[in-house]
Amino acid sequence: MTGRPRFVVVGGGILGTMHAVEAVARGYDVVQIERDGEPRGASVRNFGLIWVSGRAQGAELALALRSRELWESIAATVPGIGFRANGSLTVARSRLELDVLEEVAARSDAGERCFALLSPEAIRRLHPAVGGDVAGALWCALDAVVEPRRVLGALRSRLGEAGSYTWLPGRHVVEARAHAVRDDTGEWHGGDLVVCCIGATSSGLFARELAGAPLRRVRLQMLETEPFAGPLDATIADGDSLRYYPAFSGPALDRLEPQSEVAARWRAQLLLVRRAGGELTIGDTHADGESATFDVDDEPYAHLLATASSLIGAAMPRVERRWAGVYSQVTDESLYYRREVAPGVVVVTGPGGRGMTLAPAIAEETFG
Repeated sequence: MTGRPRFVVVGGGILGTMHAVEAVARGYDVVQIERDGEPRGASVRNFGLIWVSGRAQGAELALALRSRELWESIAATVPGIGFRANGSLTVARSRLELDVLEEVAARSDAGERCFALLSPEAIRRLHPAVGGDVAGALWCALDAVVEPRRVLGALRSRLGEAGSYTWLPGRHVVEARAHAVRDDTGEWHGGDLVVCCIGATSSGLFARELAGAPLRRVRLQMLETEPFAGPLDATIADGDSLRYYPAFSGPALDRLEPQSEVAARWRAQLLLVRRAGGELTIGDTHADGESATFDVDDEPYAHLLATASSLIGAAMPRVERRWAGVYSQVTDESLYYRREVAPGVVVVTGPGGRGMTLAPAIAEETFG
């Protein structure tokens, strides 16, 4: 016995792993349980964005800013996560889209977000990869990126060096009682606190407790290309993204022209991120995860590739892989869902597409 407090976290995704990081930093002995050999959910099927620019004013922005600070601190000791403060360009292609960007750039929190409104001439000078016909762009210097397929393994490797961390993959939690959970091997894992980061799982052990919770599942489609040869560092978002990020809500957004038929059908927005190896991650769509089929449809991919080409002013490299992911998202005004399901056993889920951005700060809030 070490005499240190004990923490158990269920779930090997980014939310669970950041709880493990926070617990080790606070002096806990930590056990992390994951049902798969390696996490396969939304934590590895995403853009790796640390996305400050799109967060809503108030509590959401405050949590994102704190999380951005924590990500940079973590990167200083775990360079394997691939953290890059690459910034983002939200690009307008019409006068009405530019009106939205101008309205946001004039708000009182624009300085906190490190916003700057760029003219077409400034875009071409500072970001020559954007070679299409654009009306302007909003630059956010705080937006950053990590490598989603590397970050979890890099963090676990670092945690293992602490000597107070145990990783238990391939175990499915089947029972919970006060301050403990039992896995499918029959082993009980007890702690001062047990946190279950269940991701998009809506059935199983906690189905009864979560029935009626303000949560929904969202399915998205993405792709990755061969390495892009041009000079492209910043993350690129198109005008359709204005509809999906709460930071852009306001009178100008209400006047925005309708999306194209294809974009509206798939609730599509363009996000384009260059990976550390030069590959481009391109997406995404937003579909109801409860009713979505298992198919990966071609129509939204064709739309997103065409949109990317129009903004870059060049054909996209050959597509290497395509995939879909599902995440859990709260449907009320909260930023994520937290519920104690037994004494000392807490479920945390539902940050939605904000999971990678907010995970470090959510974990910090769990410990108070």
